[in-house]
Formats: sequence, C-alpha cells, structure tokens
Amino acid sequence: MDKILVTGGLGFIGSHTVVELQNEGYEVVIIDDLSNSSEKVLDGIVAITGKKPVFEKLDLKEKDKVEAFFAKHSDVKGVIHFAASKAVGESVNEPLKYYENNIGTLVYILKELRKLPSAGFIFSSSCTVYGQADELPITENAPVKQAESPYGNTKQIGEEIIKDTCKVSPNLKAIALRYFNPVGAHESVEIGELPIGVPQNLVPFITQTAIGLRDELSVFGEDYPTPDGTCIRDYIHVVDLAKAHVIALKRLLEGKNKSSYETFNLGTGTGSSVLEVIKSFEKVSGEKLNYKIVGRREGDIISAYADTDKANNELGWKTELSLDDAMRSAWKWECKVRGK
Repeated sequence: MDKILVTGGLGFIGSHTVVELQNEGYEVVIIDDLSNSSEKVLDGIVAITGKKPVFEKLDLKEKDKVEAFFAKHSDVKGVIHFAASKAVGESVNEPLKYYENNIGTLVYILKELRKLPSAGFIFSSSCTVYGQADELPITENAPVKQAESPYGNTKQIGEEIIKDTCKVSPNLKAIALRYFNPVGAHESVEIGELPIGVPQNLVPFITQTAIGLRDELSVFGEDYPTPDGTCIRDYIHVVDLAKAHVIALKRLLEGKNKSSYETFNLGTGTGSSVLEVIKSFEKVSGEKLNYKIVGRREGDIISAYADTDKANNELGWKTELSLDDAMRSAWKWECKVRGK
C-alpha cells in the first residue's frame, strides 16, 4: 500500500487518523516535534492496530531537515498535515510564533511535494475561517470572513497558499478539511485527547473538572440568542473525523477529485449548546459537574454548525457516533489517564 506522511501524527486528531490509515493497510510515517504530544502515543497506536508506524522526531521549521526527510522518503504518495499551533488565545499574544509555525512549515512541505511525480495533500483546516456565519447551517460556499485571531488567519492563509500552489503544480492535488469541534476518544481508550497544561477546549475541561483536576468549569455567557442562552457548536467524534481523512485521501490518490483543490466541512450537522454538552456528560458518566455561569468571553461566536451535504454526497462519508458516545469515551479516557 501507499506510504503516507502524517505530520503531527502523535496529536489528538493525528493519532486517531494514523490508526484509521493503518487499519486500511497504508504504510504510515509520522513526523512530530512532541511540543504538544508524547511519544507514548505510539504504544496506544500499536495496541489498537498491532503495527508500529515509522516515527521521526522532527521540527518542521527546520527547512534542511524537511528536505532531508523527503530525500529519504521520496516514495511518499500523500501527506495529511496536522502539525500546527492551535490555541486561539496564545496566538493573539504570540502572533509571530503562529505565523512561523503554521505558515512557514506548510511552505516547506509544499516545496518538497512539488518535486514528487504526484502527491495528495490533506490540510487540517477549521470552521474558524467562516467566523460568525450569516446563515446556518454553514455550507462550503459561505464567505470566508476576516479572522478573529492570528490562529484563524493562519488557516485562511494556509488554504490560499495551497490553492495557489495547486494552480501551478499539475502533480499536486489537495483537499482542505474544515473541522468543527472534534471530541471524544478511541473506543479502546488506548488514545485520546491529552492537552498539555490548561485545556483550551470544552470537553477536556469538563472531564478534568469531573475528575478533580480543575475546581470548576466556567460557562462563558448565558445571554446569547440561543435556546438556553449558551453558545452552540457542532461537536464531532474524533473517530468519525479521522475516517473522513482516509476517505478524502483515497479520493485524491484514486483521482476522483473534481478539481486540484477542494474544501469540505466536517461536522455532524447538529449544533449543541454548552449546557447540552454538560448534560450529556452528566448523563453518560453519572457524575455531577461543578460549573459556574460567568460573563461572555471575547471572540466567541454565537453559533456554528455544519451543512454536511457536500461531505455526505461527494465523499460518501457520514458521522456514525453521537455526542453521548463522544462524552462517554472522553470520560473513560480521562479516568484511564488519571488511573481511576
């Protein structure tokens, strides 16, 4: 089977995607600098798939190292590119770190891919490119709005760089996958979300609060124009998300793409409020969560959920796992990590 490079392959979404690739028989090579992950994740991947992917600890900001990698692995047929800094708040305080890490590294990889006879490229993008959309659910035709943060801007710029590169590179085909909110863990509980430091996302903050690692969860705002006053997001199980990457990659490798650059929204098509996520967690875990309603957080949009028609029809992909499934697996993972 084809050799596939997964950058950031020991991270949350990356590790789940490596599992799905190996389950489909692909030969996987991982690049990760371990800045927000652990080499121990390899053990979880092996426990699930029975196969250890090739792992190279490498900082993609070092251009000569990237060139050396592709010289060594010149038979790579596709790249799934997750490696990036991703904390919105941090990006506001450290914009240059985000532009260097998220844009510079993308350029170095694309330069190497242009040298190959043919290559498929899957880009880890985000629904942040839409901002507060004018219409819900959000389709791929919704306008890309001015970014709310340097992180969001790197996703917009990244998409533009890839699109421009594909125009002048007959050998290169790419798909940008715009994620909504990935949650949950693998059903085996061998891999899951393991944020370093204070979690930036809702679900790990919920599970860490329930296990006693955090005193309480802050719910930012209850006066939004939504049914219960809290923000609404589209929470997609990470395993469903990972499977979409494999399907998108196959589309490119088999030449089924309709243009050299395509975009797809990846979500469930259903919005869930913060309070609904908390209720789902309490139901599946049997735990009562300590949370407090506080003031709104700057930069939060009111509501965002995907129109999944394009991904369903063009990719032939649909989500199979529910919010309850995601919360149950996230709680099991938290309990395992904390030894409870």
